Amino acid sequence: MPIHTSAKQHPHDDAPDTADAFRRLATLPAGPERDALRDEIVEAWLPMADRLAGRFRSRGESFEDLRQVAALGLVKAVDRYDPELGNAFESYAVPTVTGEIKRHFRDHMWTLHVPRRVQDLRNRVRFASQDLSQTISGRRPTVAEIAEHAKLSEEEVKTGLEALESFTALSLDAELPGSEDGYSLSDALGSPDPALDTVVDREAVKSRLAALPERERAILYMRFFGDMTQSRIAEELGISQMHVSRLISRCCGRVREQVMRDVA
Repeated sequence: MPIHTSAKQHPHDDAPDTADAFRRLATLPAGPERDALRDEIVEAWLPMADRLAGRFRSRGESFEDLRQVAALGLVKAVDRYDPELGNAFESYAVPTVTGEIKRHFRDHMWTLHVPRRVQDLRNRVRFASQDLSQTISGRRPTVAEIAEHAKLSEEEVKTGLEALESFTALSLDAELPGSEDGYSLSDALGSPDPALDTVVDREAVKSRLAALPERERAILYMRFFGDMTQSRIAEELGISQMHVSRLISRCCGRVREQVMRDVA
């Protein structure tokens, strides 16, 4: 059963007359004949799918990939369309194909997951900016003008504008604009401060050190805060260096054991 272009006026020139084909498709059982007719219908509507894919050019995705996504949406529309409902296939297929393309962008093109609300704000801000650009010359629309046109708050417009610039992630190794010495974003990031661990350790042992006998506290202070050698501490206290070494080891072991017991 050949599919032909109808003499009736359609909203678009690429809308073939497939009404009879769809009615016949609905009556055919699963099999080669039905598959062949289904393929004919899909092929007849492919120009429309390509046209819809063309609306999404220059958004970071190749046109061939967009055509494939649009064709997949078209196949879904053909399989789900019910001619008995009385609606023209085009009125069902266009939103189905367009929705498939938008889902592709949402699911595959964003480097990071972006909430659906932010994506919607992005689209509304973009469309409003395009509309205003046709009436405003010499400058970009302001946030207030976009908010009024899109019926959004200025805060929502700012969120949408940020999303417009956040479609892809910037590499940490990318050189920052205006940098002449290869300074990258990673060079501006902070790193863990070892001094913070020292603060935690000091607070953990403070009460345990305070509980030590006065001589042991003095020895630990001279060794770790006064940076004195064991031999010099021994001379200061009038005891042997070996005795100083044993006292330091014993005190440190006791404090460490008590702190680890508290942590456990």
